[in-house]
Amino acid sequence: MEATQKVKKSVRIAQLKTEQKAQQGGASVAKLNNCPTSPRKMRLVVDLIRGVNVVKALSILKFTNKEAAIRVEKLLLSAIKNWEAKNEGKSIDDSNLYVKEVSVGGGRQLKRLRPAPQGRGYRIRKRSNHVTLIVDSKTEIN
Repeated sequence: MEATQKVKKSVRIAQLKTEQKAQQGGASVAKLNNCPTSPRKMRLVVDLIRGVNVVKALSILKFTNKEAAIRVEKLLLSAIKNWEAKNEGKSIDDSNLYVKEVSVGGGRQLKRLRPAPQGRGYRIRKRSNHVTLIVDSKTEIN
């Protein structure tokens, strides 16, 4: 009895999520998973564009001298394309798009050994991160 209720509940949740994705208008999301940059370095770049107009954010990322900026710029362009697909017939300039939310979380860590003196080995953690970027328009009532 409980198993069927759990299945029905998970099916209903999946239906709600697909309805939200198919809904016209609103914010659009782009995600970057397992990016091979440490979360700390990525947060330095992401903090520059949080809450900024999309056009200004693209120019900031273009002239930021960090490797993470290239990846975030690509992610921002993807979020803009997602917004265009969701809001057909609206232009970016008229809707005043801005970066609503950006979050960086830790991803998987690759553990490696570096040779150390006297036959020992030091552990190296090669970190990665997950970035979630949400773009929305300021003309709508938020």
